[in-house]
Amino acid sequence: MTIAQDGAGEDKGAEPGGFLVRNARMEDVRAIYALLQFFAGKNLLLGRSLSSLYDHLRDFKVAVTSAGPESRLLGVCSLHICWENLAEIRSLAVAESFQGRGVGSTLVRSCLAEAQDFGISRVFTLTYQPQFFQKLAFRPIDKNELPHKVWSDCINCPMFPDCNEESMIWEAA
Repeated sequence: MTIAQDGAGEDKGAEPGGFLVRNARMEDVRAIYALLQFFAGKNLLLGRSLSSLYDHLRDFKVAVTSAGPESRLLGVCSLHICWENLAEIRSLAVAESFQGRGVGSTLVRSCLAEAQDFGISRVFTLTYQPQFFQKLAFRPIDKNELPHKVWSDCINCPMFPDCNEESMIWEAA
């Protein structure tokens, strides 16, 4: 896999699907917000406030069409560090017209690589799309096996307490 940015966030080149994955930047926040709100409106993920996006900007990776000023946001994903050896894949969203082109899987792989760079070997996600994550070596895990700290965002979810998201975990080999 080619990660299309180096540690400094400098664009290196396009993925085979014709997009770049890089660290999110300030100028991406409004587009990230719009994409997340679109899917939150369909109850497919938990929306994030603009304030939260600015607060956690360093957690986010984006997939964009190019490195230039006409760049278009195709997708977003965040790696949220929860504890000593545990992180969460959050806010994975890909524009509908770009789904099925490898954008989501490339974003998740980029976040998993970053987790390993941090020395984190366990990454979980809460998802309505378990088949997608199974293809990326995630396996189901009982929600009760995750620390209670990870449920802090759940109280803000419109589906709480009747959530039917599945919990899945990836563990480095």
